[in-house]
Amino acid sequence: MSSQKPKLQTSILKSGEVALVGAGPGDPELLTLKALNYLQQADVVLYDYLVSDEIMALVPESTVLVCVGKRAGHHSVPQEKTNQLLLEFAQSGHKVVRIKGGDSFMFGRGGEELQVLAQAGISFQVIPGITAAAGATAYAGIPLTHRDYAQSALFVTGHLKSNSDDMDWSTLARPKQTLVIYMGLMKSDHIQQQLVLHGRSPEVPIAIIERGTQQTQKVFVGQLKDLADLATNAQAPSLIVVGEVVELAKDLAWFGEASTQVLKVKSA
Repeated sequence: MSSQKPKLQTSILKSGEVALVGAGPGDPELLTLKALNYLQQADVVLYDYLVSDEIMALVPESTVLVCVGKRAGHHSVPQEKTNQLLLEFAQSGHKVVRIKGGDSFMFGRGGEELQVLAQAGISFQVIPGITAAAGATAYAGIPLTHRDYAQSALFVTGHLKSNSDDMDWSTLARPKQTLVIYMGLMKSDHIQQQLVLHGRSPEVPIAIIERGTQQTQKVFVGQLKDLADLATNAQAPSLIVVGEVVELAKDLAWFGEASTQVLKVKSA
């Protein structure tokens, strides 16, 4: 029987190919080996604002960096322009990485970008990343599920297309579940009102996790009736967590000084 250990196979990014890479929530050590491998092979990297500086520092200096980031109310690069850049770089024979914060298929419009590439016959790969809901809650000491508190978890975005509100609030307000809201700070007052209106207790624990998994992480905790006030203290990128599991943060918070001293807002 052979005593040789299996060797890690290195994937190759081909010329004219695009790799859609999830960067994870910010801690560079949460980047996958495959993501790091492709970042170091790429001729061109298109990145957004949610990719941490520590991760971008892993890209070789010779690589062309193109920022295609968007911020709420300040879209520096329209989505159509990003799609066109991906096409042009790939059609020119470059090895292209499109890197996004978290996971590219979780509220990241990665699917839309790949549809454009597929229609043009461009070869692509997808490298998943740890989505912010999983990474940030883990670093804040908040289990997404727990036998005593929550049997399910729902991930939703608070940033809806054309400012519409087609959320299924009755489902989102169900008890015994964890609700994680991406990009919800600007609509925190509306979220608070709708969850209470549809049956969620105003006293249910909530948390806002700012810059989760990064050294600057902050965790604000309170009750649902505090959400709008709590949101005024937080800055993007932040996640809103609603559910009884938030209570566990006082015992399970482990990451950094900011997490062991959870910031609380007193209920009125």
